[in-house]
Amino acid sequence: MLKERIFEEIDRQKERLCEMADIIFDHPECDGEEMMAADLLCGYLAENGFTVERPIAGLKSAFRAVYHSVGSGAEGSGRMAEQTAGLAEAPAGLAEAPAGLAEPPGGPAEPPAGLAEPPAGLAANPGGPAPRIGLLCEYDALAGLGHGCGHHMQGPACLGAAVALKNCCRDQAFTLVVYGTPAEETFGGKINMMEAGYLKDIDVALMMHGGPDTCTDIRCLALSSFDVTFHGKKAHAAIMPEAGRSAFDALLLAFQGVEFLREHVRDDVRMHYTVKTLPGPENVVPSEAVGSFALRSFSRDYLDQVAERFRDIVRGAALMAGVTCEIAEKPALANKVPNLTLNDLLVENARLAGAPGITPPRERTGSTDFGNVMHELPGSCIRVKFVPSGTSSHSKDYVEAGKTEAAHSCVVYGAKAMAGASLDMLTDSKIMESIKREFAEKRELYR
Repeated sequence: MLKERIFEEIDRQKERLCEMADIIFDHPECDGEEMMAADLLCGYLAENGFTVERPIAGLKSAFRAVYHSVGSGAEGSGRMAEQTAGLAEAPAGLAEAPAGLAEPPGGPAEPPAGLAEPPAGLAANPGGPAPRIGLLCEYDALAGLGHGCGHHMQGPACLGAAVALKNCCRDQAFTLVVYGTPAEETFGGKINMMEAGYLKDIDVALMMHGGPDTCTDIRCLALSSFDVTFHGKKAHAAIMPEAGRSAFDALLLAFQGVEFLREHVRDDVRMHYTVKTLPGPENVVPSEAVGSFALRSFSRDYLDQVAERFRDIVRGAALMAGVTCEIAEKPALANKVPNLTLNDLLVENARLAGAPGITPPRERTGSTDFGNVMHELPGSCIRVKFVPSGTSSHSKDYVEAGKTEAAHSCVVYGAKAMAGASLDMLTDSKIMESIKREFAEKRELYR
């Protein structure tokens, strides 16, 4: 049976995949600087016949690797002629930071030639309706904590699935695109990549993630986050307080305004805030105060309305305190458009592979730039148990479990779930049709 052969091919790679996961774990990188992880993953893909592009989207640790199978028993060419002509470079020298990359990792992305719109060269299926499967890797760590979210397992799992499909499915016509997506935990690299025209050359996007249970997600929270700076006038608080205008008063008023807003928003809205920099000694009227704010909702459209009310609160706080304000908005994350057909497909293949701790889908989750991808095309992430149920991510518990046998098994189970689901889509066109139909129906419902 073909699926058994694919699972065996993943088992054959286990030692190498787990070795890569351990190396990435031991060398945590974040915020678009994940060079060693990207080098490691790109090297394995090139070694196994994928054509690797790097850097992409103005992000030096982002990559796109492609394998195209023409089917009928012929070995795939390893490149999509229409899509990669003039774009793909050999992976030699991947460790070097790309010359001329002037913008910082979170800065404006320069679209590569031919990719600015929906990319003309990437939009069409080469060879007609052959499925295009996307596997998305994250590999960034958390600053000061390390791999407390398990991202070190994602790239190796995606590579194991991709190589197994390539080696075992040469009778099928299909395209595999493996994307390396940096900085999920900070500025959301997938957003930069989509703005530059990438992540639109695939029919479905699959991911895996370690977790306390084996499951998928129904929804996640859209996120708008802001850094707010108030500028006042410094004065001695005892001798001449009337000469001062307190920026910190404005920040406190903004905090209180958010508290009053809580009563007048939908139940799914979450609002958080903190003082980002301390305003100074108590006997000086502070001339500057900086706060960070985060707003969340299951609806991106509704959250945009809440965000506008939040901006009014900030401007009102500045007016009351007699100061000025600056509002710096970070890239907005979208909520997920759930695809239950794709969710069920991944879970069924995780069950077939023997993954432990299978539970129903999670109804409520945090925020991720994968939500932005799922607003453009069908996607799903299989979470695979490697820590005890109830364990929180972004925790020391995740770090301590990062190189255990359970973590190594997580890599393998994740690879098998994604590869098995991909095979089902390749061999039964009705499954892909159902996935796309559900996406079209739900896209408007989950705006």
